[in-house]
Amino acid sequence: MGKTLVEKIFAAHVVDRPFGEWVLKLDRVFCHEITTPIAIGDLVSRNMDAVFDPAKIKAVIDHVTPAKDAKTAEQGKILRDWARRHHIQDFFDIGRNGVCHALFPEKGFVRPGHTIIMGDSHTCTHGAFGAFAAGVGTTDLEVGILKGVAVFKQPETLRINLNGTLKSGVFAKDVILSVIARLGVAGATGKVIEFRGRVVDELSMEGRMTICNMAVEAGATCGVCLPDKTTVEYLWKFIGPDGERAYSTKEDAAADFAQWRGDEDAVYAGVVDLDCSALEPCATVGYKPDEVKPIRELAGVKIDQVYIGSCTNGRIEDLRAAAAIVKGKKTADSVRAIVSPATPAVYEQALKEGLIETFMSAGFCVTNPTCGACLGMSNGVLASGEVCASTTNRNFFGRMGKGGMVHLMSPASAAAAAIAGAIGG
Repeated sequence: MGKTLVEKIFAAHVVDRPFGEWVLKLDRVFCHEITTPIAIGDLVSRNMDAVFDPAKIKAVIDHVTPAKDAKTAEQGKILRDWARRHHIQDFFDIGRNGVCHALFPEKGFVRPGHTIIMGDSHTCTHGAFGAFAAGVGTTDLEVGILKGVAVFKQPETLRINLNGTLKSGVFAKDVILSVIARLGVAGATGKVIEFRGRVVDELSMEGRMTICNMAVEAGATCGVCLPDKTTVEYLWKFIGPDGERAYSTKEDAAADFAQWRGDEDAVYAGVVDLDCSALEPCATVGYKPDEVKPIRELAGVKIDQVYIGSCTNGRIEDLRAAAAIVKGKKTADSVRAIVSPATPAVYEQALKEGLIETFMSAGFCVTNPTCGACLGMSNGVLASGEVCASTTNRNFFGRMGKGGMVHLMSPASAAAAAIAGAIGG
């Protein structure tokens, strides 16, 4: 009997199996300044201030950057001092930092077959590389930092076949919103979603990260894509002759990565087929990510703010799609339009390509890389009653500001809304 991708990863990383749970050896522990300081403080209070391997821990200040008040400054200081104390070289402070789930893959820290934890629910993003990556609570994060292991029940895998070909103007964000609408917010609870099919094969790594990023919005522990030549191309500068020299040729890398592809005769908890050829641009309504409608049904819904960025849609591919819509146009007078490149490298590339100039000429405010607006902490918080067309990943009540309404959509759809002053304009 064959195995799913995640079953293969669990089998390769198992340390022990007490009471039916799996103790897994970790390849990476990712940290940021919102959740990690709590874990650090508890470890210090227990006289257990240590790390299992500073080379396998990657840390960043990204949720509120630069600090907006004394509390966020203190959170940053705790993480900064801890990283220095334990000689964590891959710590990204102000000026070098970016949104964690964009920055860490960009740095080559994620590989097929890896096990990864972080105190952040959107850690599932990294499954795009064929890794098992899960958000965890404070206790599990502490154990991971200290011992380099984490405990999981082996999750069942839900296979979703994304068939067909995407129409022009339909993007990865539209695909994952449609998947969540199909499954519901609890439809994949306790499971891993394995994304398969022609649409996945044709997506860039940026697109794959977008769909895996929002797997948690359907309740999934992780979303994964099978590693292939696209994965190799993205990672080649890190794993090839100019990097770690792990592989002599791209063909060798692809052949090795193939060990992490789920077997065709693997047993799945369920299989869902979605014909993506029929998909059209869509957006969320209400306060749950499974409440989704075609953009055309929301035409004319007035907005106060547009936000383009986040770990879901702040990469260069996303900025290119949005800039193509706004080029030569002006944002509506009634709209505040904000774009936040997800990493310094994305920002630099956008500068080189003239995208930043395009956005600024259109009337956008361009900010430094930060998560701030996505969770209503800084750089774009909504007032009560305001409406935002956003490329982020959650539309919960109060997510971007108390009393605000968030409509999730692709960067192209958000850019169009900025020009029209309304969704579907």
